[in-house]
Amino acid sequence: MHDEFLCHVTAYGVCDGRRIGVPLGTYRAPTLALALWWLRDRASWMAERLDPRPESEHFPAGALVPVAATVPDVPALLRAWCADMARQDLVADELAGGRLVRIAVSDETTEYELLAESVDALRMQRMVPALVLPVG
Repeated sequence: MHDEFLCHVTAYGVCDGRRIGVPLGTYRAPTLALALWWLRDRASWMAERLDPRPESEHFPAGALVPVAATVPDVPALLRAWCADMARQDLVADELAGGRLVRIAVSDETTEYELLAESVDALRMQRMVPALVLPVG
């Protein structure tokens, strides 16, 4: 059983023709349950910031406009992932098995990534002897 998990949230976009990642948070979870909780919390956090209520006092009138129906609804996808217990169980099984889990959603400009992996699995990978190639 893997006991500790490293979780990351990153947003990726293109700037000056290059793909740029912006870290949005990292958490070292001491248990599987806390890793899953943190991933759901961050997904909800992103959804709320990407899909604010138009009546909020923080936005001047007309600052928010609807997007075309063809644009992927990232906040809805993130909320659906949080509410889907079958997918939560799948993530838990993968993490418990020592496998890297990546949840990614994107719209026309940005990819949002939730990533989690077992700290134990990372340590075990480092223990595999490095391949040494002869020089010359």
